[in-house]
Amino acid sequence: MSETLAAVRAEFTKVRCVRTTYLALLLFVPLSLLVAALDGASARSAIDSHNPLLRAGFTPQQAGLDGILYGQLALIVFGVLVVSSEYGSGMVRVSLLAVPRRGRLFAVKSLVAAAVTAAVAIPVTVLGYLATQAALGPHGASIGDAGVPLALGGAVGYLTLMSLFALGVAATARSAVLPLAVLLPMVLAGSHILTVIGATRQLAQYFPDQAGLQMLTVGSHRAVTGFAVLLAWTAAALACGFLRQWRWDG
Repeated sequence: MSETLAAVRAEFTKVRCVRTTYLALLLFVPLSLLVAALDGASARSAIDSHNPLLRAGFTPQQAGLDGILYGQLALIVFGVLVVSSEYGSGMVRVSLLAVPRRGRLFAVKSLVAAAVTAAVAIPVTVLGYLATQAALGPHGASIGDAGVPLALGGAVGYLTLMSLFALGVAATARSAVLPLAVLLPMVLAGSHILTVIGATRQLAQYFPDQAGLQMLTVGSHRAVTGFAVLLAWTAAALACGFLRQWRWDG
């Protein structure tokens, strides 16, 4: 137990002290809040001017959760760097000397990453929602509206799982370049583009980000299904990352 607690403290220290990891985590806060406020202000302007370009199906409740869809990019980078920064610097050997049981080391690293992500995601998700509603002014909605609290909780779960998914992919690749080159474009546009193409629409809904979006969709009847799909992707990525570390790290 003492070895596990020491490993947990060491991982928290790494998150605070490794500059790139810490900066990626901090970037999530202003990026999410800024986009949330700008989205609300833009929507208010469109509503006040009766702009026909206001997206179809717009609701202030759902708009309050859109900011984190951009902020999640920082958390994906964070998840990747939690693992890849050690491989790039060679510190993984020191970590294995301190915690020789590789399964324990990987489990602790994943647990700490999840805890840190959730701890940051909870206040930012709530503040982002409130920032959007404040920017919407008289067109805003309440945080207590039907379906909103559940969607906010789903958003925190989504962000945490996506960060862990990125961590698992990075552990499998043992680098940052390939995971970031695949994950960031996928989340930004790749899987979304596939959802509007008839031939790939059904397949795209099972991509981790697209399935997970149901978790933060207000009033969605597929939130549980989306959670199950994203959880399966995350578990698979973490399992691959563990096997990669267990078989090849020396």
